[in-house]
Amino acid sequence: MTLRRRLARLRAASLAAGLLALAAAAAPAAEPAEPSASAAASAGRIELQRVDLSGAPGMEVVTSIVEVRPGELMPRHIHHGVETMYVLQGATIQMPGQAPRRLLEGSAAVNLRDVPHGGFTVVGDTALKLLTTHVVDKGKPLYDEPH
Repeated sequence: MTLRRRLARLRAASLAAGLLALAAAAAPAAEPAEPSASAAASAGRIELQRVDLSGAPGMEVVTSIVEVRPGELMPRHIHHGVETMYVLQGATIQMPGQAPRRLLEGSAAVNLRDVPHGGFTVVGDTALKLLTTHVVDKGKPLYDEPH
């Protein structure tokens, strides 16, 4: 099945609740009772593919679809490698203590290795849907707590 067909099927099925990272800029300290990064990661992420990175022993490439629904928190987290993302469905997010801002469909972003990001809540009535690609250390958690 092609990636295009998978994406169409996943969109039509309205993906499970979720997570993810955006906003690599530093944000105020996380709110208490925030779920762990690894617990949040398993909630709304559908992994499409995981392959070894050729020519780079110990690295792998992970492609996923992520959905964060209105009212859900994406906890601050890091990755043990680089994450790129493409916004499939735009939404409004809010970092603690900041005004809401819109992430537009069709925009893209990069989060660098070990740089904390996330820490936002999706506000409004539209879920945020992302296509993510991680190039990360094999054997380490895809999402981890910030240092």
